[in-house]
Amino acid sequence: MLVVLFTVLLQQRSDEQQLTQLRTNQTFLLEENINLTRDNKKLSSDFTIQVYNLTQQKQNLTEELSQVKKTNQDLQTDKETLSRQIETIKKTWTEQKLRIINEYCHRRNNDRSSSCESGWTHCQSSCYAVNNVRPTERKTWTEAQEDCKRKTSVLTVVGSEEEKLFLDNTSWNGDGITGYWIGLRAEGGRWKWINGSDLTNQVWIPKQPVDDYCVTSLQNREWTSVRCTERNAWVCEKKALSV
Repeated sequence: MLVVLFTVLLQQRSDEQQLTQLRTNQTFLLEENINLTRDNKKLSSDFTIQVYNLTQQKQNLTEELSQVKKTNQDLQTDKETLSRQIETIKKTWTEQKLRIINEYCHRRNNDRSSSCESGWTHCQSSCYAVNNVRPTERKTWTEAQEDCKRKTSVLTVVGSEEEKLFLDNTSWNGDGITGYWIGLRAEGGRWKWINGSDLTNQVWIPKQPVDDYCVTSLQNREWTSVRCTERNAWVCEKKALSV
């Protein structure tokens, strides 16, 4: 009887140990399951994010590709437009050159070609346009220079006594004209020509240079300086055509 009881007790003890071990294993497995579940969720989340990012990148690349194609089309259109504009400019420039050459080379005096366009006066190596306009059409010094630029010329730059004498004689005094703008003005306390050179013959204008003052010429009168904003007649100059 004791042997049986002892055997039962031993079996019971063994069962309790196994139960304890099983519970321990169960706890471990539960923890592992929790960890695996958490890892799985994280991996799933990371995978979802990566898929989303890749999808966005693909969409962005598709949009960029579409934009590049559109830009290329626009550039091609611009190229074609510019090509047409260049051809138009070339044609216009050719027509202008032909017109200028025709005006320069109009026949006069025993069929000899003139060195200046019609309406311009030739002296030495230059052509001059004397703009003795009505009072309402007179210009400031800057406006006069802009007008000369449009005529592919500049306000007169005098380089010799002979040229000054010619200019003085063509700066006619009439119609209330008080002076003709030439390409000389005061800059930084010096008289400077519009081409950037300094006035070398100070005898030509007795007044001291004062900034914002420009020089006028008038027949039978010394050169004088007045405010550049006053309105006067003006004289343009360009190189004569060599023929």
